[in-house]
Amino acid sequence: MRMVKLEGGRRLTQDDLNRTGALPADVVASAERIVGDVRARGDAAVRELCLRFDGACPGDFRVPDELVRSAPGLVPEEFLAALSHARDQIRDFHEREREQSWFTTRADGTMLGVKVTPVASAAVYVPGGRAQYPSTVLMDTIPAKVAGVGRVVMVTPPQADGTLSAYTLAAAALAGVDEVYAVGGAQAIAAVAYGTETIPAVEKIVGPGNAYVAAAKRLVSGDVGIDMVAGPSEVCVLADASADPVVVAADLMAQAEHDPMASCYLVTCDEGLPERVLEAVETLVTQSPREGITRTSLDERGVIVVCEATNAAVDAVNVIAPEHLELHCEDAMALLGRVRNAGAIFVGPWSSEPLGDYVAGPNHTLPTGGTARWANPLGVYDFQKRSSVICYTSEGLLADAPATQTIAQAEGLWAHALSVGLRRRIAEGGALDASDVHRVAWPEDLPTPPAVPLPADGGPSAADGPGA
Repeated sequence: MRMVKLEGGRRLTQDDLNRTGALPADVVASAERIVGDVRARGDAAVRELCLRFDGACPGDFRVPDELVRSAPGLVPEEFLAALSHARDQIRDFHEREREQSWFTTRADGTMLGVKVTPVASAAVYVPGGRAQYPSTVLMDTIPAKVAGVGRVVMVTPPQADGTLSAYTLAAAALAGVDEVYAVGGAQAIAAVAYGTETIPAVEKIVGPGNAYVAAAKRLVSGDVGIDMVAGPSEVCVLADASADPVVVAADLMAQAEHDPMASCYLVTCDEGLPERVLEAVETLVTQSPREGITRTSLDERGVIVVCEATNAAVDAVNVIAPEHLELHCEDAMALLGRVRNAGAIFVGPWSSEPLGDYVAGPNHTLPTGGTARWANPLGVYDFQKRSSVICYTSEGLLADAPATQTIAQAEGLWAHALSVGLRRRIAEGGALDASDVHRVAWPEDLPTPPAVPLPADGGPSAADGPGA
C-alpha cells in the first residue's frame, strides 16, 4: 500500500489517490459497438456476443420459471435460512423508504402536490464472472418490489459450461424476480434497454458489473433509467490507536478480494498503526484462497493516509468519499456528524462491512469512485417517479397571474404571459377582444434595466471566445 503523509496542514487531494477516473476510451468504444449491434440485430447479435465473451449461450435466453422456483430446493438448508434472514431484514429496511403521494391546499383553494408512481419494469444485472452474488439479487430486487414495480427481470451470464448458479437462482426465487434471462455483459444491458425478439425492454436498469457493463449503462442512459455507473469496490477505514490492526487488516482485505481494481484506504493519526496493519495483512493474505486478487488490489490500489490530527483525518475521508467507510475509533459515533461523503458508514469496531454486504438491511449497491459526494445508495426511491400536481382555482389564478406575467415579460415570452392573461381576464369577468391581446398579455410596459458591466481584466473579450 502506498503511503501519503499529510504534514504542515496539507490537505489530501484527488491527485494523492489511485483513481483512474472515467471509463477507459477503448472500453467505451467496445461497449458502443456492442450496444449498436444488439440494437440493430436483436437476438442474433446477443447470441453471437454471448458465445464470444461467455463461451456459452442457452437455446432460449429466458430461464424456465420452473427452474427458478425449484432452485431453493437445490441449495443447503443453512444457506436458504441465511438468505431468508437477509431478505427479511433488507425488506424491513426498504419498507421505511417508501414514499407516498401528498397534496396540500392553499387558502384560495389551489391544490398542489406530488403523485408518486412506480416504474412499470426494471432489470437487475447480477454479475457471474469471478464470483456468484446472490446477495446482489436480494439487494437490487427487493427495493424494486417494495416500490411496486410490476415486472422485475434479472439478467446474469451463464458459466462457460452453460450452467447457472443454484445460489443465484434461489435468491431470485426468494426475492420475487419475475423473469430470469441467462445473458451477461454489455449485450445484456443493450437487450433490456432496447428489447429484442425474446427479451422485452424495461424502463430502469440497476446493478453492478464490469467496466463493459458500466460503459453500456452509461451509453443507454437517457433512453432508459439507470441507477449509477458503478466502478470497482472500495473501502476506507478511519482508525485511531484503539483499533485492532488484525481486524483492520481483515476489513481492508474484504474489499481487496473482490477485484484487483478494488481500492482500499486506511486513514489514521496513529503513525505506528500502518506498520502493524501491514504486518497483519501479510499474515492473513497467505491463507486466503483469493490471495492473488487481494495482493494485487492492496499493492496497486491501496493508499495509507497519515494525518496530524483528527480534523485532518475526517477531511481526508470526505475527499476520498468512499463507497464504504468504517470508523474504527474510540468515540466513533461522535465523528458521524462530521462525515459528509460516504456511501455507507459503519460505526464502531463491531460494525463489519460484510454485515452490510449481506444482512444488515441497508442496500449494498453504493456510489463508488468518489461519487458519494452527490450520489445515493440504491433505494426504493430509484424505482419511483414523481409527477407534480398543480390544480388552480380562479382565486388562485388571480393571486399568481400578475407575478407570472411580469416574469414572462422580462424573459420576452409573450405567449406565456398571454396564456395566463386570458384566464385572468375571464376570471375578472372582462370581455375578450382580439385587438387588445397585447395588453392582455403584458398589461404594462416593463422598464428595461441597464446592462451590468463586468470589470475589465485586460484579457480577451467574451466575443473573442469560441462561443462568439
